[in-house]
Amino acid sequence: MCINGSHRQRGLTLIELIMFIVIVGVALAGILTVFNVTTRSSTDPMIRKQMLAIAEAVLEEVQLQPFTLCDPDDPNAATATNPGGCTTPEAIGPEAGETRGSATTPFDNVNDYNGLAGITTSITGGAMPSGYSAAVSVTQNALNGIAATESLRITVTVTHGTDSLALEGYRTRHSPNLLP
Repeated sequence: MCINGSHRQRGLTLIELIMFIVIVGVALAGILTVFNVTTRSSTDPMIRKQMLAIAEAVLEEVQLQPFTLCDPDDPNAATATNPGGCTTPEAIGPEAGETRGSATTPFDNVNDYNGLAGITTSITGGAMPSGYSAAVSVTQNALNGIAATESLRITVTVTHGTDSLALEGYRTRHSPNLLP
């Protein structure tokens, strides 16, 4: 019924309601697509944390090894004052027959870990979680006035699928005659 002869429209027409639903639907679809792409392309935080824990454990294992002038198996290792006083001067890379985790001829110096790749076991000898592997690189590198021959840069790279994480640390020759 009309009051004073005027008609007032209240509410929405069917066309306005359908247009509102379409616009909100398209906007919501766009937002959800962006959210889906973002979560799919980002690394799972748990995987990153596990990669970091593995890298830290391997880096610590390497840094805890001695950095001597002579190979620790050398008879002059405890007394040599320069590499010339060694029968077997320590060099980058493992000595013949040495392997990581061996009960009879284990790695006995930081240098021995250089080039080690495909590590799939933890520091305690157990298996790493499935899908992870690590590699180690040891290079001579000067550090804040310390000569390159007296300082090593250790790089541990952990991979899981297409993701990788690199962690670096240094080891200096502070006790060249300290044996394991």
